[in-house]
Amino acid sequence: MAPVAGRGSAAARGAPGRGTTVRATRQGDAVCAALAETDAFTSAQDLHALLRSRGAAVGLTTVYRHLQVLVDRGEVDMIRRDDGETVYRRCATEAHHHHLVCRVCGRTVEIAGPEIEVWTAAVADAEGFVDVEHTVEIYGTCAGCATAPAVP
Repeated sequence: MAPVAGRGSAAARGAPGRGTTVRATRQGDAVCAALAETDAFTSAQDLHALLRSRGAAVGLTTVYRHLQVLVDRGEVDMIRRDDGETVYRRCATEAHHHHLVCRVCGRTVEIAGPEIEVWTAAVADAEGFVDVEHTVEIYGTCAGCATAPAVP
């Protein structure tokens, strides 16, 4: 994901981690802080509900807008789940990586996957493709959820 091209001074664009390219806002800071509290991918609706439960005066559209700016800057990863919902996560690394995601609790682990890089390059080359990009999310059940007793 390419960063958004900046305009004007750094102060006008907002500091890294802030939610807008125009100016730093309380709402943008709140969205960033809420994302930083979890290692799971989270929906905009869930972030909005969390912020509202804490008394933050922020609208759902504002949450979406801030999340999109963070995605455009490469500060947040976004994936679309099987049910079509888009979810977001602040990753620990800006380097290219993939995700191992628990289907039960949503816990997410960043993985480098060098074998995936080699395979992707070989497949693209064999078909004559260039300038190839890819994302890989692997879904399963984490050890904690796999060993947890079933809830009746």
